[in-house]
Amino acid sequence: MPLLELSGLTAAYGAVTALSGLDLAVAEGEIVTLLGANGAGKSTTLRCISGLLSPTGGEIRFAGQPISGLPAERVVRLGIAHVPEGRRVFPGLTVRENILLGASNRRSSRAARARDAEEMFALFPDLVRFADTLGWMLSGGQQQMVALARGLMARPRLLLLDEPSLGLAPLIVQQVFRIIARIRESGTTVLLVEQNARIALAIADRGYVLETGRLVVAGKPDALWNNEDVRAAYLGGKRLSEESRTR
Repeated sequence: MPLLELSGLTAAYGAVTALSGLDLAVAEGEIVTLLGANGAGKSTTLRCISGLLSPTGGEIRFAGQPISGLPAERVVRLGIAHVPEGRRVFPGLTVRENILLGASNRRSSRAARARDAEEMFALFPDLVRFADTLGWMLSGGQQQMVALARGLMARPRLLLLDEPSLGLAPLIVQQVFRIIARIRESGTTVLLVEQNARIALAIADRGYVLETGRLVVAGKPDALWNNEDVRAAYLGGKRLSEESRTR
């Protein structure tokens, strides 16, 4: 049984359809990436899973339990953490305070949360010297690390990551993705939305390509990257051919 399974998922923003009958599955321990041009429905998929957007149809199951339409705070308690696009670090809080906020939905003692925060600093050693620095003073890469650490403080079984490389320098992107690979090695499953297809597929076990809210291709990273139509669609250059849709 997959850890996460979407069946016929549909979603809309008012009269605008964002997802149309999306099916996908993520097994425990995988990194799975969602690819596609802007507006393909990638971020909407994560928002539906995490409870930030209620689907208009279909089903979402997590660990065998239906979670479609549950409020976000209940989804977090079930073991799903969402790191949205844009990092959203609280500028007036220190790095340590930002990280500790990630445990706000857990029933744990202050001492336990403090120990977990120290584990985050061990995972993100570049943040140690900034522990008492206010969020607004951090670089984009440092803020992304804080956002990842904050998400992990929820002790999730499934981590949803939305565009973790957005706006980062290439060397920082590589560092962030090495950490994402380590997160999976520690036992956390990852569903990743990422515009940088090359680096996403380099760490993923499988990938899905979305186009205007529909799943058009799924497969192993090598097969997706070597498919010229997939690369063109990812870059927004053209629609996928019928042949590619059926591969």
